[in-house]
Amino acid sequence: MFKRHIKPHLIKALERSPVVLLNGARQVGKSTLVKELIKEKGYIYLTFDDETVYLAAKNDPESFINNLQKPVIIDEVQRVPEIFLNIKIDVDSRRIAGSYLLTGSANPLLIPNLGDSLAGRMEIIDLMPLSQGEIEGTVDMFIDTAFNSKSFKQPQEIVSKKELYQKIVIGGYPSVQAKDEETREAWMRSYINLLLQRDIKDLAQIEKIIELPNLLKILAYRASNLLNVSEVSRECKMVAQTAHRYIALLETIFIITLQQSWHTNFALRYIKSPKVYLVDSGLLSYLLGMNVERSSNEPITMGKIVENFVLNELKKQVTWNKTHPDIYHFRTTSGTEVDIILENRQGQIVGIEVKSAERVTADDFKGLKYLQEKPENKLLKGIVFYCGSQVVPFGKDLWALPINCLWQQ
Repeated sequence: MFKRHIKPHLIKALERSPVVLLNGARQVGKSTLVKELIKEKGYIYLTFDDETVYLAAKNDPESFINNLQKPVIIDEVQRVPEIFLNIKIDVDSRRIAGSYLLTGSANPLLIPNLGDSLAGRMEIIDLMPLSQGEIEGTVDMFIDTAFNSKSFKQPQEIVSKKELYQKIVIGGYPSVQAKDEETREAWMRSYINLLLQRDIKDLAQIEKIIELPNLLKILAYRASNLLNVSEVSRECKMVAQTAHRYIALLETIFIITLQQSWHTNFALRYIKSPKVYLVDSGLLSYLLGMNVERSSNEPITMGKIVENFVLNELKKQVTWNKTHPDIYHFRTTSGTEVDIILENRQGQIVGIEVKSAERVTADDFKGLKYLQEKPENKLLKGIVFYCGSQVVPFGKDLWALPINCLWQQ
């Protein structure tokens, strides 16, 4: 069993909030994590994947909530969004910390028919697939290091490019760790079918569910790139409005994530196109038919998978590092770009470029130097992650770092 770094934060949230929602994709380990609290904290456990429990709550949400023993864990809560209003009424009458621990495999704040968001009563914690630190049994704190330290340490061990690619194509789902390639592919195939055939149907009535696998594959080919919905809709042969809706559904069930553009003018950040990523590099590798053997022959494809991997490792660390930056991408109209921007609450930023090569040149810092030359950008550090083994300074506050520095700092 893997030790999840988010658990102490989950426990603290239960000690101060009447409702805590643990959000994340299916099979990332939400149920395993919350079941640890049954013995530790005396919770009872119910899941809406149980058809009897689901029907009881769906038919009479008020009686269901009123008659529950508390504290209670309710798993897969997105299947019955009607209960949120009744939970609100209950916690307003008896505001006791930790009364409800909910888990969701779809973001309830993005579900149009959600009765009430429980604003001011509910704390939301995100759980992603396993980080590399969780897999290896270490606490990965790269984000804190990037914002608070002047330099970076050499990683504790050298990870070859082949070893790194193996970690990337496996990804972070707990169920696929230590499994062979054939077993992983069978698991991924069943996993995608479950998400697209069941979870999407639970959320919305859609006209052409048969087109979702094709849409997901098209988005996978565009991973780590700007999302142009008009182009995607043409490739899928669907109207742009439908493509927008389906993409929003895929984001709601945590298959894809969209990273907005960064700009010093806050009002302009959400005007430019976002970049699209898959929630897990193993899932992306499966959709693109990539494994370690094929990786050396398809450097462009591996490049986007490697960037997707780095982005997700950073998003995981945000949930437990002391520094909680927002994550963006940067691109000018003239084409100057930086793959990832981390911005803390003081407006300071760390710029990150990701390369799948084993060598770094000065030209790889072009976008980072552009940011550095403008004082208003508050660039603390510019970092190029690459598949080599040495920490190399490339000028004032500019660094080339092996990718395993992400979990070995």
